[in-house]
Amino acid sequence: MENSGGIQASLSGRYATALFDLAREKSAIAAVESSLVTVKQALAESTDFATLTSSPLLARKDTAKGVAAAAKAMKLDPLTTDFLGVLAQNRRLAALSGIVRDFRTLAARQRGETTAEVVSAHPLSNAQVEALKAQLRQRVGRDVNVDLSVDPSLLGGLVVKIGSQMIDSSIKTRLNSLAHAMKA
Repeated sequence: MENSGGIQASLSGRYATALFDLAREKSAIAAVESSLVTVKQALAESTDFATLTSSPLLARKDTAKGVAAAAKAMKLDPLTTDFLGVLAQNRRLAALSGIVRDFRTLAARQRGETTAEVVSAHPLSNAQVEALKAQLRQRVGRDVNVDLSVDPSLLGGLVVKIGSQMIDSSIKTRLNSLAHAMKA
């Protein structure tokens, strides 16, 4: 396994790298990535699924059964389904969102893309996402895959993180800066 720019250093990175290596061997990177996007949406939209993946009160066997049923309902590919079972058996489902993020970063790198984590106050339209991708492509000089999430506490604007760079144009940060400047 190669060290993929620091991804392997974390628990989620090690699992993501292992899954990525398996997916590459089976020529299933696109299928696994698609399934992981579905898992990420389920984590965000279903409190039951989020609880299933994070509750220490559930027995391993019950967690594994629940995850298998959820994977079947979400129509995940077999490799991702098996992987979720391994995570359940090892009590590592709490790291799932990090694993999804790290896997998507590895897949994007293989395609020659950079991944930007974008947090907005409100969901972005397809046109806004495409315009953002174009601006980021111009800034970094290659295609940019965006990992979108919503945080209403930003009030407005965006927070974009590409690697170690962060661009924070949120109203929350601007208001905090203004409040700090007024105290001085």
